[in-house]
Amino acid sequence: MKGGFSFWPCFGYDRSSDDADVDRDPVLLVSGIAGSILNSKSYTVSLEKDKDLVVPDDDYGLYAIDILDPSTVMKCLHVTGVYHFHEMIDMLVKCGYKKGTTLFGYGYDFRQSVRIDKLMDGLKTKLETAYTASGGRKVSIISHSMGGLLLQCFLTLHNDVFAKYVNKWICIACPFQGAPGCINDSLLTGLQFVEGFQSFFFVSRWSMHQLLIECPSIYEMLANPEFKWKKQPEIKVWRKQCKDVETSVELKTYAGPEIITLFEEALQNNELEYDGKTIPLPFNSTILEWATGTWQVLKNAKLPEGVSFYNIYGTSFDTPYDVCYGSEKSPIEDLPEICHSTAEYGYVDGDGTVPSESAMADGFEAVERVAMAAGHRQLLADNSVFQYIQKWLGIEQKTSINHSKTSRVADIPSRAWPGVRGGGTWGGSEGKGRGGEGFAEDGVRASRAWGCGRRHRGVIGDEAQVVDDDGKVTGDGEDWGRKG
Repeated sequence: MKGGFSFWPCFGYDRSSDDADVDRDPVLLVSGIAGSILNSKSYTVSLEKDKDLVVPDDDYGLYAIDILDPSTVMKCLHVTGVYHFHEMIDMLVKCGYKKGTTLFGYGYDFRQSVRIDKLMDGLKTKLETAYTASGGRKVSIISHSMGGLLLQCFLTLHNDVFAKYVNKWICIACPFQGAPGCINDSLLTGLQFVEGFQSFFFVSRWSMHQLLIECPSIYEMLANPEFKWKKQPEIKVWRKQCKDVETSVELKTYAGPEIITLFEEALQNNELEYDGKTIPLPFNSTILEWATGTWQVLKNAKLPEGVSFYNIYGTSFDTPYDVCYGSEKSPIEDLPEICHSTAEYGYVDGDGTVPSESAMADGFEAVERVAMAAGHRQLLADNSVFQYIQKWLGIEQKTSINHSKTSRVADIPSRAWPGVRGGGTWGGSEGKGRGGEGFAEDGVRASRAWGCGRRHRGVIGDEAQVVDDDGKVTGDGEDWGRKG
């Protein structure tokens, strides 16, 4: 072995520790949406009631959240689109963490609501296991994306358990107030996880659309209706209007409760053909009602005394916020046509999936909030993020890790809506520009890009932001190195 890599790249990284005898408090990694392997008890995933999906608990829960398709072919091709906590697990093992003693993972059925008993009980069991295996030491949790909402619900529903077992919570890229652009478009047209040749290894956008309509977790990441956004998220539709013999085109805007009405009308005829049967899949009002209850649970979350909270969120990537369907030249005549169209996005600053405005609005008293110029999934493999994690976990750094480029975000002038439509990529870090600078309306940027995560131009400097509870910048990405 040289440099931590095997001569045969298919079999990957040498995860031996550089610090074999170090003393560490336990760490639990908690994944987000689409961040866990789901295995069917049958050969294929089925709609039949007697077929269950299970999350494998191999390797102390780490297997399910490491590489989401751990097949030899994917490793040989080095399809990094399926890497999830892979690089972070490598980093922690190199720092002396031991699987099953001080390092654990928690994967779960991410399609379900983040507050159901099964997920809450599973998290409780995992915390108890980590606490006991480490000799009664409190656990540091590192969560990603929707995993942060799961932790929020646990805080409300099992605050005493959280206080007993948890010492620190490091939250990465959590949609605390929702992810309006990505979620709105996902419910109407589905989502694509990756672009290019890697997309051949993933579920298609249409198939994912049919799945998401019945996923409570998706509804729970709609824009929080009680949050005071700088600008309310909107869906715009170019509508063809016919009156008598005259035809006109109108740009109709939906916001707040009107968006729910749009979902209901656009999805009223949505259905799935399976095994010779037609299954109706309209917008699910019952799931929406459940999600409304989840928002109240999230709202009541309180950190126990003595638990330290840290928030890392992404910036410098164009992040979907407003969504537009149709165009003046090619308008939508009937709303169900939206489900077979391609969205045009209005962008704000964020990580390509979660707006910074949402990710930093955690409502907790944070020890530190740090803005990093990285995409939603890139944050799990970013060297600068790793430095902050090591600092907060109390790991003495023997050598400096090179910083990835991080940036402060500059204001970009408002303009108008673009005339080029584009599709989107969940995770946002691989979006590809399609020429020309974007436009904006009411402070919301829009860019001509195929993909929702194109890096925007309005950045200055080469450091990360450190942000206090009032949203003020208190230092840059090098401050903690000098203070420590």
